[in-house]
Amino acid sequence: MAKDNVIEKKLKVLLSLQKVDSKLDEFEVLKGELPMEVQDLEDELEGLKTRITNIEDDIASGNTEISQYQNTIKDAEALILKYESQQNQVKNNREYDALTKEIELQTLEIELSNKRIKDCQTDIDSKNETLESSKASIESKEGDLVAKKEELKTIIEETQKEEEVLKEKRASIEGKVEERLLKAYKKIKSNYRNGLAVVSYERNSCGGCFNKIPPQKQLEIRTRKKITICEHCGRIMVDPELTPAK
Repeated sequence: MAKDNVIEKKLKVLLSLQKVDSKLDEFEVLKGELPMEVQDLEDELEGLKTRITNIEDDIASGNTEISQYQNTIKDAEALILKYESQQNQVKNNREYDALTKEIELQTLEIELSNKRIKDCQTDIDSKNETLESSKASIESKEGDLVAKKEELKTIIEETQKEEEVLKEKRASIEGKVEERLLKAYKKIKSNYRNGLAVVSYERNSCGGCFNKIPPQKQLEIRTRKKITICEHCGRIMVDPELTPAK
């Protein structure tokens, strides 16, 4: 039986692709959660900066309101002085009472404005506390971001050349795999965290899910006459002879 057949060639190419992908996956494992952590921190910082801008705008609006209420108080105080002066010149009780009512209204306006100023100031004080907390949080997260970026940069620099070589090799190998088989390979690979889509059997068990492989199925794999799938995990099975000892 000639083992160097079409199916065997396809299996060898798939196995080569798996080996390259597994090595590339090792680099991703080496990076760990760093890329995601860097992205999360950048998103958090962007959110915090937007929040700070909004808080600063609210504080500015609050201060503008306070200035407006203070002007209202000044106007009311000026009117009270005017009405009190006019009371000294009135000719009858009706005019006096009318001016007294105006003075009471302006006094009420002053009290209301003072209350609103107090409320605005309380709100501003609260926003200032949040502002300081947000700024402190930004400072802390920016420090974390710099550290994580530096760590990620170091890992990338250490592996970049080898990754580039492997990616070029992968592209070359992928071009030799028929589209239907490549699609199946990618789908199987995406189903497993370890990225293994092509495995051999070891000690009569699948190298992926470790379930027992029946003798007849092992024989089928060894003959290399067709693409054989593990009935338990769906991975592509290859003859152990095609996978050199580690």
